[in-house]
Amino acid sequence: MFQTFQKHINQNLPFLQESKLLIAISGGLDSVVLTHLCHQAKLNFALAHCNFNLRGKESDADEEFVLQLAEDLDVEVFIENFDTETYAETNKLSIQMAARELRYHWFYELSHQLQFDYVLTAHHADDNLETFLINLSRGTGLDGLTGIPEVNENIVRPLLEFPRKALEDYAKNNNLKWREDSSNASIKYLRNKLRHEVIPKLKEVNAELLQNFKHTQHYLQASKSLVEDAVIRVQKKVVSVEGNTIKFNIKKLQKYSNSKLYLYELLKPFNFTAWNDVYHLLEAQSGKQVFSETHRLLKDRTHLLLTEIYSEENHEAIQISEDDKLKNIPLGQLTFETVKQIHEHNKSTLYVDKDLLNFPLYVRPWQKGDYFYPFGMQNKKKLSKFFKDEKYSLIEKEQTLVLCSGEDVIWIINKRSDNRYRVSEKTKQILKITIEL
Repeated sequence: MFQTFQKHINQNLPFLQESKLLIAISGGLDSVVLTHLCHQAKLNFALAHCNFNLRGKESDADEEFVLQLAEDLDVEVFIENFDTETYAETNKLSIQMAARELRYHWFYELSHQLQFDYVLTAHHADDNLETFLINLSRGTGLDGLTGIPEVNENIVRPLLEFPRKALEDYAKNNNLKWREDSSNASIKYLRNKLRHEVIPKLKEVNAELLQNFKHTQHYLQASKSLVEDAVIRVQKKVVSVEGNTIKFNIKKLQKYSNSKLYLYELLKPFNFTAWNDVYHLLEAQSGKQVFSETHRLLKDRTHLLLTEIYSEENHEAIQISEDDKLKNIPLGQLTFETVKQIHEHNKSTLYVDKDLLNFPLYVRPWQKGDYFYPFGMQNKKKLSKFFKDEKYSLIEKEQTLVLCSGEDVIWIINKRSDNRYRVSEKTKQILKITIEL
């Protein structure tokens, strides 16, 4: 196997030969084989072992095994202990997901601090098939069927081309020792059930299962590339961005026969799961909404509007003193400058009579009952009526911020100013306020 491994590195992963590598090692067969292959190939690597403290003395014995292996091979080793159960409970995760988060976070931290170029993991072809079947059983898009990537940012999986049988043969032929994780024998986990009960039966039916699966994944990856190219073309025609809002033109989107598929591909980065509800928005009444953990999708007449779900911090009033020159707000950055005359008129710039202001000023979200005197008018107008006349969407209204002097709204920021604070012939000090989005 070593010759095949060396050829694979030379042809497909040559950058590993000149890189500083960190091998994720559990002490099990797969990671031990990867370690010995890299040592035989004279790659520059250190070992990183996670003790998740889930199996008592067995976990500690794994740690001791890895320490001894590092000493035998004369390589550096890093050990980290985790309170996995507490982390899982605190973050409401399964034990498996908690261990994964802890593991990869530590790997990235080590890589950054000690300048490792890549982290190597020992995933192999059988792992890839298991992941495919898990995603298939749970229901997934094309992404879930294209398998584990060989290179994903700084994570590299050099054994992905090799079946577990090849790793077992290499270990036995080289008299390698490794640790057996007793939890791997339990079929209460879906992956283990597939590994011990389903995949062996499939291999009995078709001895070329892994090779055929490899070909299928290549076809799926090619299909994914075609889909991505098509989505990019559609995105250019139906998607626009205004401030913090992504807009999807419903009429243009529905011209495509696979409009729901395109909508899925365009929205999948935003963590939606209730896809039927998302698709129904295309025909729903204005005001209907669907939420993911991080985003909201709103039907607004001719468009679907996508925005982030903002935290409560974005709704707190921001105080502005008379000495402030710059102030960051959720919409961007406000700048304040005393000037002698008015130079230009636009929505992003406000000129006011500074002597009329009552400092500190405040920036806050608009509230029900707010009113102002629109510039050039003598009568007051409720902001809710202003929004209706201007045909504001629900999202536009929710994102509207106002600048206040005392209780007075003096500026619907980046929209309309108040007439009471306008610059007149009696003005002695002009304050210029600009919003940079």
